Amino acid sequence: MSQDSNPFLTFIQINREELIIKWEEKMKNVDDQKVSNVISDQVYTNICNEYINILLQYFRKPDDEINSKISEFSQRVVQLGWSLRFISTSLQEMSKLLFELMTVENTDEEKMTLVWAFDKWIAPINSEVLYHYASSWERTVSLQKIALQELSAPLIPVFDNITVMPLVGTIDTERAKRIMENLLQGVVKHRAEVVLIDITGVPVVDTMVAHHIIQASEAVRLVGAKCLLVGIRPEIAQTIVNLGIDLSQVITKNSLQKGIESALEMTNRQIVSLEE
Repeated sequence: MSQDSNPFLTFIQINREELIIKWEEKMKNVDDQKVSNVISDQVYTNICNEYINILLQYFRKPDDEINSKISEFSQRVVQLGWSLRFISTSLQEMSKLLFELMTVENTDEEKMTLVWAFDKWIAPINSEVLYHYASSWERTVSLQKIALQELSAPLIPVFDNITVMPLVGTIDTERAKRIMENLLQGVVKHRAEVVLIDITGVPVVDTMVAHHIIQASEAVRLVGAKCLLVGIRPEIAQTIVNLGIDLSQVITKNSLQKGIESALEMTNRQIVSLEE
């Protein structure tokens, strides 16, 4: 691919500053304010410059190195929080702008020739940018999911042989499995004698959730520890009664404080006030 056969290389080099200024304005016009309100003008300028650098490098020598540049560019866009719709529309606006500036005095026939040139030179780059954006976004979401899973069922030692698992949010089957795994591993790791499952932050306790909790309690008992269910609010207690859920095999307390007091008693300790 020779530079001479590329109609964009010289034009972009000569009109680079004008392209960037006008493209920035178009990007801000298509923005729904979620991006521009928190991103400075300099960031827009940097992104525009980086994209144009990618175009020029591809026009000169479309080798494997360009994929690395596109990947870095797309990852930066993802980190900025730009949506797929926003970046896709922005690339379209850039293509329209470039076409308009290059065909100000062209005939219809010359414009059609340039349309074919766009398909050959610009479209592949934009497709690669969107492909790498999607890949980078998927990796980011995957890492976030792993991080959330690690935080979804933490087991925290609060006293010797006493641990607490605070649960917040809904409990589905996948999360219930993680709760079970963390409980069993944590009991062994921390040599826990008593485990408190705190459901203060769980909005709904239905039959499925109760079933998972009972299973977790039984599993903890089988590895030699006792399990307390704490944080049962009045509305949760009423739901449990209405659903006919049997928690008779599980020790329950209405608050974490009461649960810790009971756990201390089970381990032959108690909290006492020291008189001055």
